[in-house]
Amino acid sequence: MTSTTPTTATPITATDADRELKAKHRSMWASGDYPTLASDLIWSLGPRVVAATGVHEGDRVLDIAAGSGNASIPAAEAGAEVVASDLAPELFTVGRRKAAEAGVEVEWREADAEDLPFEDAAFDTAISTVGIMFAPHHEAATDELLRVVHPGGRIGILSWTPEGFIGRMFGVMKPYAPPLPEGATPAPRWGDEAHVRSLFAGESGEQARVTDVVAVKDTVEIDRFASGAEFRDYFKTNYGPTIAVYNRIAGDPEAVRALDEALAAHGDEELRAGATGAMHWEYLLVTATRC
Repeated sequence: MTSTTPTTATPITATDADRELKAKHRSMWASGDYPTLASDLIWSLGPRVVAATGVHEGDRVLDIAAGSGNASIPAAEAGAEVVASDLAPELFTVGRRKAAEAGVEVEWREADAEDLPFEDAAFDTAISTVGIMFAPHHEAATDELLRVVHPGGRIGILSWTPEGFIGRMFGVMKPYAPPLPEGATPAPRWGDEAHVRSLFAGESGEQARVTDVVAVKDTVEIDRFASGAEFRDYFKTNYGPTIAVYNRIAGDPEAVRALDEALAAHGDEELRAGATGAMHWEYLLVTATRC
Protein backbone atom coordinates (compact mmCIF):
# COMPACT_ATOMS: atom_id res chain seq x y z
CA MET A 1 0.00 0.00 0.00
CA THR A 2 1.28 3.48 -0.83
CA SER A 3 0.42 6.69 0.94
CA THR A 4 0.78 10.38 0.21
CA THR A 5 1.98 12.74 2.92
CA PRO A 6 0.45 16.24 2.71
CA THR A 7 2.84 19.14 2.52
CA THR A 8 0.97 20.94 5.31
CA ALA A 9 -0.55 19.58 8.49
CA THR A 10 -4.23 18.74 8.29
CA PRO A 11 -6.24 19.07 11.50
CA ILE A 12 -7.82 15.83 12.62
CA THR A 13 -11.55 16.37 12.93
CA ALA A 14 -14.05 14.10 14.66
CA THR A 15 -15.10 12.83 11.25
CA ASP A 16 -11.49 12.01 10.35
CA ALA A 17 -11.03 10.14 13.62
CA ASP A 18 -14.27 8.24 13.16
CA ARG A 19 -13.38 7.22 9.62
CA GLU A 20 -9.99 6.00 10.81
CA LEU A 21 -11.62 4.00 13.60
CA LYS A 22 -14.14 2.40 11.27
CA ALA A 23 -11.40 1.53 8.80
CA LYS A 24 -9.56 -0.26 11.61
CA HIS A 25 -12.73 -2.12 12.57
CA ARG A 26 -13.35 -3.19 8.99
CA SER A 27 -9.78 -4.43 8.67
CA MET A 28 -10.04 -6.27 11.99
CA TRP A 29 -13.17 -8.20 11.03
CA ALA A 30 -11.84 -8.92 7.55
CA SER A 31 -8.71 -10.50 9.05
CA GLY A 32 -8.65 -14.14 10.01
CA ASP A 33 -11.71 -16.17 9.06
CA TYR A 34 -14.77 -15.05 10.97
CA PRO A 35 -17.20 -16.88 8.63
CA THR A 36 -15.52 -20.19 9.51
CA LEU A 37 -15.66 -19.39 13.22
CA ALA A 38 -19.34 -18.44 12.98
CA SER A 39 -20.12 -21.64 11.08
CA ASP A 40 -18.05 -23.87 13.38
CA LEU A 41 -19.15 -22.45 16.71
CA ILE A 42 -22.14 -20.12 16.83
CA TRP A 43 -24.30 -20.67 13.75
CA SER A 44 -27.12 -21.85 16.03
CA LEU A 45 -27.42 -18.40 17.62
CA GLY A 46 -28.89 -16.85 14.48
CA PRO A 47 -32.02 -19.03 14.45
CA ARG A 48 -32.51 -18.26 18.17
CA VAL A 49 -32.74 -14.54 17.43
CA VAL A 50 -35.03 -15.12 14.46
CA ALA A 51 -37.38 -17.27 16.54
CA ALA A 52 -37.37 -14.86 19.49
CA THR A 53 -38.40 -11.94 17.30
CA GLY A 54 -41.15 -13.89 15.54
CA VAL A 55 -39.84 -13.31 12.03
CA HIS A 56 -42.32 -14.68 9.51
CA GLU A 57 -43.21 -14.65 5.83
CA GLY A 58 -43.53 -11.21 4.33
CA ASP A 59 -41.50 -9.38 7.00
CA ARG A 60 -38.86 -6.92 5.88
CA VAL A 61 -35.85 -7.64 8.12
CA LEU A 62 -32.57 -5.82 8.64
CA ASP A 63 -29.68 -7.83 10.10
CA ILE A 64 -27.15 -5.33 11.51
CA ALA A 65 -23.48 -6.38 11.56
CA ALA A 66 -24.62 -9.58 9.90
CA GLY A 67 -21.23 -11.08 9.15
CA SER A 68 -21.72 -14.10 6.93
CA GLY A 69 -25.43 -14.35 7.70
CA ASN A 70 -26.03 -16.73 10.59
CA ALA A 71 -29.22 -14.77 11.38
CA SER A 72 -29.93 -13.37 7.90
CA ILE A 73 -30.20 -16.76 6.24
CA PRO A 74 -32.58 -18.30 8.83
CA ALA A 75 -34.72 -15.14 8.57
CA ALA A 76 -34.89 -15.59 4.81
CA GLU A 77 -35.74 -19.26 5.31
CA ALA A 78 -38.69 -18.10 7.43
CA GLY A 79 -39.98 -16.25 4.38
CA ALA A 80 -38.76 -12.75 5.20
CA GLU A 81 -37.28 -10.20 2.81
CA VAL A 82 -33.83 -9.75 4.35
CA VAL A 83 -31.12 -7.12 4.10
CA ALA A 84 -27.82 -8.23 5.64
CA SER A 85 -25.62 -5.23 6.45
CA ASP A 86 -22.05 -5.15 7.71
CA LEU A 87 -19.11 -2.79 7.93
CA ALA A 88 -16.87 -5.51 6.45
CA PRO A 89 -18.30 -6.63 3.08
CA GLU A 90 -15.42 -9.10 2.79
CA LEU A 91 -17.57 -11.39 4.93
CA PHE A 92 -20.36 -11.46 2.33
CA THR A 93 -18.66 -13.90 -0.03
CA VAL A 94 -19.27 -16.82 2.29
CA GLY A 95 -22.71 -15.47 3.17
CA ARG A 96 -23.78 -15.39 -0.47
CA ARG A 97 -22.60 -18.96 -0.92
CA LYS A 98 -24.43 -20.15 2.18
CA ALA A 99 -27.61 -18.36 1.12
CA ALA A 100 -27.42 -20.00 -2.29
CA GLU A 101 -26.90 -23.40 -0.69
CA ALA A 102 -29.96 -22.77 1.49
CA GLY A 103 -31.98 -21.75 -1.56
CA VAL A 104 -32.84 -18.26 -0.28
CA GLU A 105 -32.25 -14.71 -1.41
CA VAL A 106 -30.58 -12.13 0.83
CA GLU A 107 -29.61 -8.57 -0.08
CA TRP A 108 -26.07 -7.83 1.12
CA ARG A 109 -25.25 -4.19 1.90
CA GLU A 110 -22.08 -2.58 3.21
CA ALA A 111 -23.18 -0.37 6.10
CA ASP A 112 -21.96 1.23 9.31
CA ALA A 113 -24.24 0.33 12.23
CA GLU A 114 -23.86 3.91 13.47
CA ASP A 115 -24.90 5.44 10.13
CA LEU A 116 -27.30 3.08 8.39
CA PRO A 117 -28.10 3.91 4.74
CA PHE A 118 -31.82 3.17 5.09
CA GLU A 119 -34.91 5.33 5.40
CA ASP A 120 -36.77 5.89 8.64
CA ALA A 121 -39.19 3.08 9.58
CA ALA A 122 -38.07 0.99 6.60
CA PHE A 123 -38.14 -2.40 8.37
CA ASP A 124 -40.58 -4.59 10.26
CA THR A 125 -37.78 -6.16 12.27
CA ALA A 126 -34.13 -5.40 13.08
CA ILE A 127 -31.87 -8.10 14.49
CA SER A 128 -28.22 -8.56 15.37
CA THR A 129 -26.30 -11.59 16.58
CA VAL A 130 -23.06 -10.71 18.42
CA GLY A 131 -22.70 -7.94 15.87
CA ILE A 132 -24.01 -4.50 16.78
CA MET A 133 -22.33 -4.90 20.16
CA PHE A 134 -18.98 -4.18 18.47
CA ALA A 135 -20.04 -0.78 17.12
CA PRO A 136 -17.95 1.49 19.36
CA HIS A 137 -20.56 4.16 20.08
CA HIS A 138 -23.48 2.30 21.59
CA GLU A 139 -25.85 5.25 21.75
CA ALA A 140 -25.38 6.09 18.07
CA ALA A 141 -25.87 2.47 17.02
CA THR A 142 -29.03 2.21 19.13
CA ASP A 143 -30.46 5.42 17.70
CA GLU A 144 -29.93 4.08 14.19
CA LEU A 145 -31.37 0.66 15.07
CA LEU A 146 -34.54 2.27 16.40
CA ARG A 147 -34.78 4.79 13.57
CA VAL A 148 -35.07 2.20 10.82
CA VAL A 149 -37.78 0.09 12.54
CA HIS A 150 -41.37 1.24 12.14
CA PRO A 151 -43.67 1.66 15.17
CA GLY A 152 -44.89 -1.76 16.24
CA GLY A 153 -41.85 -3.41 14.65
CA ARG A 154 -39.71 -5.95 16.47
CA ILE A 155 -36.10 -5.81 17.68
CA GLY A 156 -33.85 -8.71 18.67
CA ILE A 157 -30.26 -8.31 19.87
CA LEU A 158 -28.01 -11.14 21.07
CA SER A 159 -24.72 -10.18 22.75
CA TRP A 160 -21.99 -11.80 24.82
CA THR A 161 -22.31 -10.93 28.51
CA PRO A 162 -19.48 -9.21 30.42
CA GLU A 163 -19.32 -12.04 32.96
CA GLY A 164 -19.55 -14.86 30.40
CA PHE A 165 -16.64 -16.64 28.73
CA ILE A 166 -16.24 -14.31 25.73
CA GLY A 167 -16.80 -11.19 27.81
CA ARG A 168 -14.08 -12.30 30.23
CA MET A 169 -11.84 -13.19 27.29
CA PHE A 170 -11.87 -9.52 26.30
CA GLY A 171 -10.80 -8.76 29.86
CA VAL A 172 -7.87 -11.16 29.46
CA MET A 173 -6.81 -9.38 26.26
CA LYS A 174 -7.37 -5.84 27.61
CA PRO A 175 -3.83 -5.28 29.03
CA TYR A 176 -2.40 -5.97 25.57
CA ALA A 177 -5.01 -4.10 23.51
CA PRO A 178 -5.02 -0.38 22.66
CA PRO A 179 -7.17 1.83 24.89
CA LEU A 180 -10.71 2.43 23.71
CA PRO A 181 -11.15 5.59 21.64
CA GLU A 182 -12.74 8.55 23.39
CA GLY A 183 -16.50 8.07 23.63
CA ALA A 184 -16.40 4.35 22.90
CA THR A 185 -17.96 1.73 25.17
CA PRO A 186 -16.68 -1.84 25.70
CA ALA A 187 -18.54 -4.28 23.47
CA PRO A 188 -19.68 -6.68 26.25
CA ARG A 189 -21.74 -3.91 27.87
CA TRP A 190 -24.41 -4.89 25.31
CA GLY A 191 -24.69 -8.07 27.36
CA ASP A 192 -25.66 -6.09 30.48
CA GLU A 193 -29.45 -5.82 30.70
CA ALA A 194 -29.41 -2.50 32.58
CA HIS A 195 -27.11 -0.98 29.94
CA VAL A 196 -29.32 -2.14 27.07
CA ARG A 197 -32.45 -0.80 28.77
CA SER A 198 -30.72 2.56 29.22
CA LEU A 199 -29.75 2.58 25.54
CA PHE A 200 -33.33 1.90 24.52
CA ALA A 201 -34.56 4.67 26.85
CA GLY A 202 -32.31 7.24 25.19
CA GLU A 203 -30.70 10.35 26.66
CA SER A 204 -33.82 11.91 28.15
CA GLY A 205 -35.73 8.73 28.92
CA GLU A 206 -38.88 10.87 29.03
CA GLN A 207 -40.63 9.30 26.06
CA ALA A 208 -40.61 5.52 25.65
CA ARG A 209 -38.89 4.36 22.48
CA VAL A 210 -39.59 0.65 22.99
CA THR A 211 -41.98 -1.52 24.94
CA ASP A 212 -42.33 -5.21 25.78
CA VAL A 213 -38.63 -5.50 26.62
CA VAL A 214 -37.65 -9.09 27.47
CA ALA A 215 -34.08 -10.01 28.41
CA VAL A 216 -33.03 -13.65 28.73
CA LYS A 217 -29.59 -15.04 29.55
CA ASP A 218 -28.61 -18.40 28.10
CA THR A 219 -25.53 -20.23 26.91
CA VAL A 220 -24.34 -21.89 23.72
CA GLU A 221 -22.43 -25.14 24.21
CA ILE A 222 -19.05 -25.31 22.48
CA ASP A 223 -17.60 -28.81 22.36
CA ARG A 224 -14.90 -28.24 19.76
CA PHE A 225 -11.86 -27.64 22.00
CA ALA A 226 -10.04 -30.29 24.03
CA SER A 227 -7.76 -27.76 25.75
CA GLY A 228 -7.37 -24.09 26.43
CA ALA A 229 -4.37 -23.99 24.12
CA GLU A 230 -6.47 -25.40 21.28
CA PHE A 231 -9.09 -22.70 21.87
CA ARG A 232 -6.40 -20.00 21.95
CA ASP A 233 -4.78 -21.12 18.72
CA TYR A 234 -8.13 -21.29 16.95
CA PHE A 235 -8.95 -17.72 17.98
CA LYS A 236 -5.44 -16.50 17.07
CA THR A 237 -6.07 -17.82 13.57
CA ASN A 238 -9.72 -16.94 12.99
CA TYR A 239 -11.05 -14.21 15.30
CA GLY A 240 -10.36 -10.63 14.22
CA PRO A 241 -10.26 -8.99 17.69
CA THR A 242 -7.76 -11.59 18.94
CA ILE A 243 -5.66 -11.30 15.81
CA ALA A 244 -5.58 -7.50 16.19
CA VAL A 245 -4.28 -7.75 19.77
CA TYR A 246 -1.54 -10.20 18.78
CA ASN A 247 -0.56 -7.98 15.85
CA ARG A 248 -0.18 -5.06 18.26
CA ILE A 249 2.26 -6.94 20.52
CA ALA A 250 4.03 -8.94 17.81
CA GLY A 251 7.33 -7.17 18.50
CA ASP A 252 7.27 -8.04 22.21
CA PRO A 253 7.94 -11.78 22.71
CA GLU A 254 7.35 -11.55 26.46
CA ALA A 255 3.92 -10.00 25.97
CA VAL A 256 3.04 -12.63 23.35
CA ARG A 257 4.09 -15.39 25.72
CA ALA A 258 2.09 -13.88 28.58
CA LEU A 259 -1.05 -13.52 26.47
CA ASP A 260 -0.61 -17.06 25.12
CA GLU A 261 -0.52 -18.38 28.67
CA ALA A 262 -3.43 -16.22 29.85
CA LEU A 263 -5.76 -17.21 27.00
CA ALA A 264 -4.90 -20.91 27.36
CA ALA A 265 -5.56 -20.71 31.10
CA HIS A 266 -8.86 -18.94 30.43
CA GLY A 267 -9.91 -21.75 28.11
CA ASP A 268 -8.80 -24.48 30.51
CA GLU A 269 -10.73 -22.86 33.36
CA GLU A 270 -13.92 -22.90 31.29
CA LEU A 271 -13.40 -26.52 30.24
CA ARG A 272 -12.90 -27.60 33.85
CA ALA A 273 -16.06 -25.76 34.91
CA GLY A 274 -18.29 -27.70 32.51
CA ALA A 275 -19.58 -31.06 33.73
CA THR A 276 -19.46 -32.40 30.17
CA GLY A 277 -15.99 -31.08 29.36
CA ALA A 278 -17.49 -28.55 26.95
CA MET A 279 -17.49 -24.77 27.12
CA HIS A 280 -20.67 -22.81 27.76
CA TRP A 281 -20.56 -19.27 26.39
CA GLU A 282 -23.12 -16.99 28.02
CA TYR A 283 -25.12 -14.44 26.05
CA LEU A 284 -28.00 -12.03 26.63
CA LEU A 285 -30.90 -12.03 24.17
CA VAL A 286 -33.02 -8.88 24.33
CA THR A 287 -36.25 -8.46 22.39
CA ALA A 288 -38.48 -5.39 22.26
CA THR A 289 -41.23 -3.69 20.28
CA ARG A 290 -40.69 -0.26 18.73
CA CYS A 291 -43.07 2.39 20.07
